[in-house]
Amino acid sequence: MGGSVVHGVDLAAVEHAVRLAERRTTGEIRVALARFYFWGDVRRAAARAFDRLGMRRTRDRNGVLIFVAPWRRRFAILGDDGVTDRVAPDFWRGLADLLGQAFRAGDATGGLERAIAAIGEQLAAHFPADPAANPNELSDTVSVDGQRHRR
Repeated sequence: MGGSVVHGVDLAAVEHAVRLAERRTTGEIRVALARFYFWGDVRRAAARAFDRLGMRRTRDRNGVLIFVAPWRRRFAILGDDGVTDRVAPDFWRGLADLLGQAFRAGDATGGLERAIAAIGEQLAAHFPADPAANPNELSDTVSVDGQRHRR
């Protein structure tokens, strides 16, 4: 796609993947990057980002956040209550394996694109889009260090 790249993550490509995945679902997917060197607990930081980005503000509580600390090749995937109530834990473990392998191979963008597509499939199965109305409840832009990136 060729956009801004932050620590090996092509932001435009990731945002495009989010838009594609959300076409078939009322679910919402966000990606947040901690650009600077990150020492803390990745799940705790992801939980803070989940709240800061308003992930609980969807009508069906069907938001999913992928939080990435690229410097450390660490990440956490968090789903809101509506998602975790319906999607099997095995899916999340498989998704974590897929993303971990991509990061180890140096393919952060490709890994995120594949993870987003897989999340989109799960969300579409449990929260299909209404053809008459499918509002975008949360921004599709990648949050970088708590800020939406500018093109």
